[in-house]
Amino acid sequence: MSRRLDDLVRHLAPTARDADALIDLSNVVRDDRFGDRRPRSLDRLRLVVEALAHRTSDREVRVHALADRSLRHAPHEYADRAEPRLLADWIGQGLVTEVPDADEPLLDLADVTGLPVVSGDDFKDFRLVHPWIQGNTTQFLGMRPGPDRSVELYARDMGVRTPAQISRKIEESDLKAHGLLAGRHRRPLTAVVKRSWRCPERGCTLYDSRRGHAVRLPVMRRGVPVCELHHTPLTDDGPRTGVAQLKVMADDACVHRVTLDAGTTAVLGRAPGAAGIALHDVLPRRLLERVSRRHVEVTVDAAGALRLRNLSAHGSLLLPYGAREWTELSGGTPALLRVNDVVELIPGVRLTRSARRYPAEIAAAWQRAARKVPEASARAETRWE
Repeated sequence: MSRRLDDLVRHLAPTARDADALIDLSNVVRDDRFGDRRPRSLDRLRLVVEALAHRTSDREVRVHALADRSLRHAPHEYADRAEPRLLADWIGQGLVTEVPDADEPLLDLADVTGLPVVSGDDFKDFRLVHPWIQGNTTQFLGMRPGPDRSVELYARDMGVRTPAQISRKIEESDLKAHGLLAGRHRRPLTAVVKRSWRCPERGCTLYDSRRGHAVRLPVMRRGVPVCELHHTPLTDDGPRTGVAQLKVMADDACVHRVTLDAGTTAVLGRAPGAAGIALHDVLPRRLLERVSRRHVEVTVDAAGALRLRNLSAHGSLLLPYGAREWTELSGGTPALLRVNDVVELIPGVRLTRSARRYPAEIAAAWQRAARKVPEASARAETRWE
């Protein structure tokens, strides 16, 4: 192992207080555009530190590095099998902070300290919790190849992600936490996701398909779906039904989410009746009193398409995404509501479809996407059959 890695110790700050920058270590170590072409290499941290020293004109620059717990595993992916042991030593000495997933604590520190963050991650799934990421052009440093196999750092424009992009990234992170993304290319285990599951333990309702949208995704352990509570293998309970989610917005803020199973119809309004979706507990009085008792009818078909029909004598307006003018929502043929379309019940109260795609829809989308990638990168084995 190179002595240059041992020399990195003086650049590792145990806390953010003593650091000049924060390092997303898992992201850096796995970036195979630099240094050794192995999937993981600690030498990439050395290259980043050298680039920071050049950028700050401080040859003794110090960094606070955070690593996912999984980083020091899979030693066969490192150029030198001594590197995972060195990383474990750094963690043991408190020179590197190891956590189950580094993204959230990394961003918390960045928010509090204002330190620059070296990472190639877009952090889409954290933009609701950390809205300061949106449009940020100064605090995130990207990496790109420099001359003579060096690394150059540059200020990243994090851009502004749409609600749909953020929601889908949150969804991907949730699936990752359940072990439902496999391999280096994070291909989804569609054969597992598109099924419902049942726990054999008596009284366990976590995976009860009769609860519709409340059914949880399974947790994968060594290729087998298991109960998150009892850690016992789950039983296949048939295809998972599709669902759709409607967001109720008051003064441009989401105040309520309604999730409907495929093949269902419900009426939404101020007081729609026992089987309806009542808004009397979610809207301010000044808005609620202007909403009709039965304002719109909401239908989700077998394919998961969400459609709305106006029932109110006062009418409702529809603004399809990208359109410039509102149109009257029909009281006859239900109108399709796509992600980013908006229905206005009254000024100040709007409905939109959530961008979150639920499991049956996710599996179909992934299968379509898988046909666009090379076969070798789309392989994801499951051993649950």
